[in-house]
Amino acid sequence: MILDDYRAPWATQELDDLRELARTFIAKEVVPNQERWAAQHMVDREFWRAAGRAGLLCISIPEEYGGGGATFAHEAVIAEEQARVGDDAWANMVHSTIVAHYIDAFGTEEQKQRWLPGMASGDLVGAIAMTEPGTGSDLQSVRTRARRDGEDYVIDGAKTFISNGTHCDLLVIVARTGEDEGGKGLSLIVAETEGLEGFERGRVLDKVGQHGQDTRELFFSGMRVPAGNLLGTEGRGFAQLMQQLPQERLIIAVAGAASATAAVRETIAYVKERKAFGQNLMSFQNTRFVLAECAAEATAARSMVDGFIPRHVAGELDAASASMAKFFCTDVQNNVADRCLQLFGGYGYMNEYPIARMFTSARVQKIYGGTNEIMKELVARSF
Repeated sequence: MILDDYRAPWATQELDDLRELARTFIAKEVVPNQERWAAQHMVDREFWRAAGRAGLLCISIPEEYGGGGATFAHEAVIAEEQARVGDDAWANMVHSTIVAHYIDAFGTEEQKQRWLPGMASGDLVGAIAMTEPGTGSDLQSVRTRARRDGEDYVIDGAKTFISNGTHCDLLVIVARTGEDEGGKGLSLIVAETEGLEGFERGRVLDKVGQHGQDTRELFFSGMRVPAGNLLGTEGRGFAQLMQQLPQERLIIAVAGAASATAAVRETIAYVKERKAFGQNLMSFQNTRFVLAECAAEATAARSMVDGFIPRHVAGELDAASASMAKFFCTDVQNNVADRCLQLFGGYGYMNEYPIARMFTSARVQKIYGGTNEIMKELVARSF
């Protein structure tokens, strides 16, 4: 069947082997725990170390820092395998594909040696604190302040919607270090959270979906962080964010396309078994037409990311293309999940069915990483 036999044009034997490893690991360590993680609003802390032992963390970070020495394509394979089973709890994309790359791209040699091996092993969990209670996609309006005091930065402010907020040992904070307004006064500072005075984890946020992912509010009150934890140059934070955000947006697109495919696959299996009016649902023309349209949309999204992944690996993907992939693939993901859920009838509204989790988890994909409205604006500006 078209959705099962597909092999990406960028696939290699090495990537096929990684896919098999990731699929086996996720089947053993993720799938049996999904309901429990959703109930406790976080994965187990030991799970991060298990993922590290399996070699699935920081796979695209250089080997000299404990990573796998691989590429973004390897990160994409892992994200696709998570989406294949509807996993919305393990925020590896934040940890490995986003946070680790800020450190690798802008950290000093000492910072990389100090932090990246622990992230690769799972002994350290990474998070990034951009969003504030009054600041979402408009990062130039960040209000959290970091004031230099001797050998420290003193940080005051609040962040919200922080993935890995419960487990994070390393937190990349977007803070205002200068008096300049807009992006000119922003810097990136890494906080090592264990025993850190002035650092407080707020409530676990009650989300529409992604219940197994530990998403929290974070508060900083007179929090002292060594000045040596600055990433790169003071005042260059906004430029650093703009450099890394395309990779974040592309991995969101990859997950969106894979999730749409998974939703169609899940629904096909269901409608072939479910009976109504004396025949299975697949025998109804409406069912077949809906699934044909959803399969076409999922294939279009997958084709887009299949074209963009090699360009990104080669360092040739522009920011507008990443933004285009992000809004298109997540729009498809939401549309497909909604239409597929409808074919399940009342059972689609039950959390015990994976399609329900795929539906609720999809909604935030159009919001984080920059809202899809902002993505469209960024694309339009490139014309």
